[in-house]
Amino acid sequence: MDVRTVLGRFPAGGPRGSWPAEELAHAARQEGQQAEVVMDIATDMFLVIVRGATPAAPAPAPATPAPA
Repeated sequence: MDVRTVLGRFPAGGPRGSWPAEELAHAARQEGQQAEVVMDIATDMFLVIVRGATPAAPAPAPATPAPA
């Protein structure tokens, strides 16, 4: 099974000269992830994905201090 994790979604009709999907993919690659940008034709969105990655576990909720 080909597992893909979506890191971000961006509309294809973004402002001229703006490449937010490419910028996010570049930042993820700088952190060591093998991110790539793909086009989802059905939704007209650019997706930043990582293939073969498992979704990260959610961060635990911060502890709430007990009332004094």
